[in-house]
Amino acid sequence: MNVSSWDRRSAVGLAHTYGEGSADVEGVVREAIDRARACNAAFIDVTETRALEESRAAAARWREKRPASALDGVPIAWKDLFDVAGTVSTAGSALFRGRPPATADAPLVAAGARAGFVCIGKTNLSEFAYSGLGLNPHFGTPFNSDFDATVEGGGHRVPGGSSSGAAIAVAAGVVPIAVGTDTAGSIRIPAALNGVVGYRASSARYPQQGMIGLSKSADTCGPLARSVADCAAFDAVVRGRELPRALAGLRGQPFVVPLGWESRFAVTNDVGDNFMRFVARLSKAGARIQQVRVRAFDAACDLIATRGWFGSLEAFEAYRNVLDSDDAKRIDQRVRTRLELSRDVPASRLAELLAERGRLLGEFGAEIDGATLLLPTVPHVTPECAPLEADPQRFAAVNAATLSMTMPGSFLDTPAFAMPTGADPAGLPTSVQLMRAQNDDDALIALALAVEQTVALD
Repeated sequence: MNVSSWDRRSAVGLAHTYGEGSADVEGVVREAIDRARACNAAFIDVTETRALEESRAAAARWREKRPASALDGVPIAWKDLFDVAGTVSTAGSALFRGRPPATADAPLVAAGARAGFVCIGKTNLSEFAYSGLGLNPHFGTPFNSDFDATVEGGGHRVPGGSSSGAAIAVAAGVVPIAVGTDTAGSIRIPAALNGVVGYRASSARYPQQGMIGLSKSADTCGPLARSVADCAAFDAVVRGRELPRALAGLRGQPFVVPLGWESRFAVTNDVGDNFMRFVARLSKAGARIQQVRVRAFDAACDLIATRGWFGSLEAFEAYRNVLDSDDAKRIDQRVRTRLELSRDVPASRLAELLAERGRLLGEFGAEIDGATLLLPTVPHVTPECAPLEADPQRFAAVNAATLSMTMPGSFLDTPAFAMPTGADPAGLPTSVQLMRAQNDDDALIALALAVEQTVALD
């Protein structure tokens, strides 16, 4: 893949070159715009006029040595669930193409603008953000061209969903940071399948107004980038806070691997082997690794398996009116079928699941007691796209498997980082999740920074 000199740098590194005067903000942004337009269906909308205006303003601030933040002038992309003034928020659906443009930025987008981020555009996604695979028949399915050679006879592999375009935009070097949403794994899965980093924040960390929701109880958002460091920098500048410092080291840091994960999830050998090598590297760095039964985690998994996913019930309610209208036939049939699975679920089920969730949130925090839970992000590498497009039953089965290891964290509202652990023999990425108790985001960021530094130096 042709990657220019600037987009190999991190967001933090790019901003540093602005400060040195060795990179031109407008030139960087113009290149990002060109790449966005050519990037394999990753973008639904490219906001050229806004991007150029913002780049010129950022360049002036750097010349005057008064940057808006440590990331002033860095190109960014927003999943097309967020309102960006002057653009239509489509949620990846043909049904919403004709909506009026947003009159104002969503609060998180506005926070990014105040920090000096340059909005390149809106990224593609699974329709309504309701799939872990990222296929979209309305705007095209984004793909990672690096993986094309691994598909016999040509074709593509799935990008992961639902924040498909966000992951591809980062992996392809269009932008250093893209912002996605995560209801059941929609940041972590595409990050994992494309070999980048994704940060699922606890649901209370960022404002969600001006964002098209799917599940009011499970929705959250966060950045995708090439590094934990860039995700942490994004978090700091949009929240107006100091960047958490990386832990000085991992010696004595407690990590938990839930006992029975191998039998509960259908993890492939390559994913499992890379996960265990990652755990071994942490142990070598002095981390304290325990493989123990985590009862709250197991209970969350069992509830999802036997009583259902509360996010699905809320998603059905969110789109019930559309499903009951003539517009239903215009929905991606795969998405429509999955939504309809919740139609006949008893009305009492949602309250039951949310009550159990409330109980388990506290129990999980008490049980892991300041430790970080480790688990592979996705049980397999990115699958081929064509067989899933051709076979709805296969799509449903693979989608369920793809979501299986991220859903429990969403159930427990764990802040989580998805981080690369290597690749399979074909070069397809594998990934690990680092998860902590609800709202323990600052500690997770400090730890993940240390993990990134330690693994990189190993």
